[in-house]
Amino acid sequence: MNRSCLEIYDLATGQSRTILETERLIEAPNWHPDGWLLVNGEGGLFRVPLDRPELQPLDTGHARKCNNDHGFSPDYRSIYLSSHTQRGSEIFRMPLSGGTPDPITSEAPSWWHGVSPDGGSIAYAAARGNRIVDIYACPSAGGPETRLTFGEGHSDGPDFSADGRWVWYNCDRTGRAQIWRVRPDGTGHEQVFEDERVNWFPHPSPDGARVLYLAYPPGTEGHPRDKDVALVLMGPDGTDRHDILRFNGGQGTMNVPNWAPDGSAFAFVRYARTEGAGQV
Repeated sequence: MNRSCLEIYDLATGQSRTILETERLIEAPNWHPDGWLLVNGEGGLFRVPLDRPELQPLDTGHARKCNNDHGFSPDYRSIYLSSHTQRGSEIFRMPLSGGTPDPITSEAPSWWHGVSPDGGSIAYAAARGNRIVDIYACPSAGGPETRLTFGEGHSDGPDFSADGRWVWYNCDRTGRAQIWRVRPDGTGHEQVFEDERVNWFPHPSPDGARVLYLAYPPGTEGHPRDKDVALVLMGPDGTDRHDILRFNGGQGTMNVPNWAPDGSAFAFVRYARTEGAGQV
């Protein structure tokens, strides 16, 4: 049985189709407008052309322990990536074609998750002295970081809204992970809604009309793989929440921005335990 199934969900048809099946563990697809997906696996990064899907390794230079926190710059000419070093995970930037990654963050561990629409800053999860994971931002070329959350709980998965006015994230400050948002300067924290599930990785659509997130069953701790999960769409105000897919997934399914640039579809990964992603 194949371990990973890379899939695309089309909003117009409400259907999911499998792009690539592999025995490898692959994770966290990003979508490039030139018609290929970026995924990670086994410490490396791979291109997956949509016209002839296969795993094509990218040269990541000294970054040999890449994790599932990566994505494109707004002009799609660069790749942000997170890779483990002796200090822990660090964030780098490299050319789209691969090559030597340049460091961005000066402290570790740091895990990239999003970039502002103007390309000026990145948002990331990081653990500092107390080891509590919080949300931070810094200039995309590197520089002083701004702390956006302050140990209220485990905060993770930040992603910018299409207009750059919000950073969406998940936090368990109420006892379980729920969806929140905050202004890029750290003001105006809002819990968008509350339910009984454990909700992670909110990704606003490119047109600003929807937010996609990953929902775990009640009582789930952290964001494990191989769980019965749902992908949920909602309005940016938290209304009209509805499950669109249910399958075996979790960690690696959609940790980072995964929308098609035109907002018509998104990519995700499901894992081996189920036969397919079920439409609901």
